Amino acid sequence: MRIVVCVKHVPDLQSTRGFTAEHRVVRSADDGTMNEVDENAVEAALALVAAAGDGEHEIIALTLGPDVAADAVRRALQMGADRGIRITDDALAGADYFGTATALAAAIRRIGDVDVVLTGMAALDGLGAVVPSLLAAALDLPQLTVVQELTYSDGALIARRELDGVTETLRATLPAVVAVTDLANTPRLPKFKEIMAARAKEIEVLGAADLGLADGASTNRTEVLRTDPRPPRPEPEIVTDSDSSGGRALADYLISNDLI
Repeated sequence: MRIVVCVKHVPDLQSTRGFTAEHRVVRSADDGTMNEVDENAVEAALALVAAAGDGEHEIIALTLGPDVAADAVRRALQMGADRGIRITDDALAGADYFGTATALAAAIRRIGDVDVVLTGMAALDGLGAVVPSLLAAALDLPQLTVVQELTYSDGALIARRELDGVTETLRATLPAVVAVTDLANTPRLPKFKEIMAARAKEIEVLGAADLGLADGASTNRTEVLRTDPRPPRPEPEIVTDSDSSGGRALADYLISNDLI
């Protein structure tokens, strides 16, 4: 079984996030990390390989991004992925969801004979949650999304998910695209030996031309025209009167902000 896990390097949620002059997310190794839900995707890949039993298996961590994005691939290697690939090119810089899916799909086709494409449900820097579906469409593969439990049996993937109080069980034959949530499993913590071994593994770097995407920028369908800093939080209003004015003030606030 050959599994490709798409991973992403994102700014830490607790860091001060911002944009460059080109309206792109500021990414650095100091305050960046592997997208949290992507760790669940790597763990799901390891579980599928274990369930598949004897035979030749390979887990490939794939990402799109600048040099710092290699950190996400390295984390996947620490967890147990066999090799890593990073796509990078000026023509793909600032890729939107569509451009990202186009580049990842081209790399997956280049790898060839892929049985499962695994992703996290969403990247925490954008929360678009559309790349898995765009990948499935680009590769013309069935998709299992918002997966909370994933198993492998008799050559097929069985996924369980809960949507609006309804539990669904879906089945897909291979190959397929799967997007898991943070409830799918508990990602393992790499041991020191695995961390050191991952440092020695070479990450393959591919450009747009390697993927037949020399005009990669044209795959974008959106353009960011302006970015503004988040407005500061207003100071809290404290009501100290002993009468009912506090209740009235709270009711007025809820009504004026369409909260009731």
